Amino acid sequence: VAQRLAKRGKHTVNLDSNTVDVRVVPVPLDMGVKFELHVTISGRKINVSNIPELPIPEDWMRDKLELNFYKTQQGGGGEIENVTYDNESRTAVITFLRPGASNNFGRSPKYPFFANGTCYNVSVSSHADLQLKKCQPYWGVSKKTILLKGIQDVEEDEESTQDMIEIHFQKPSNGGGEIEKIKYVSKGAAYVCFEE
Repeated sequence: VAQRLAKRGKHTVNLDSNTVDVRVVPVPLDMGVKFELHVTISGRKINVSNIPELPIPEDWMRDKLELNFYKTQQGGGGEIENVTYDNESRTAVITFLRPGASNNFGRSPKYPFFANGTCYNVSVSSHADLQLKKCQPYWGVSKKTILLKGIQDVEEDEESTQDMIEIHFQKPSNGGGEIEKIKYVSKGAAYVCFEE
């Protein structure tokens, strides 16, 4: 309906006391982006967060993390290939040698971490590799909405004018259809959104 009306361009709307020529303009949409996000849960890596702040060097902390998660091989874990530790965020990514070793850590988000004779609780979560594919911008015009310009210089009140516009643009003989909503956006201009 909106495209059909926009092709005609100009419409003469009958109001109670006079007629007014309005221009129908397509409504451009803001630019958007379409993309696919592929998420792969790693079977070899886990994320560890809420690591306690300890007065030890970073390489010692990596060693403690490796030892702690290597010890748990009966319930997951096992030989560790790599530990990446970030002291600022107090997070780590632990990579196991054996595929599937990380799967057993998903059962409980809290995990015991032993350091300096104290047991702390750290948070453990699956590590996901994210890949963005088919990223493309798009833009266009609304398929359901038109902008009417040139409604000014009308003596009737806004509600009465809105009713007359609705009657005009719902008539099939004028190329219209069922209207979902009419919204005045400024003096002399209104958006008309159709159901179809």
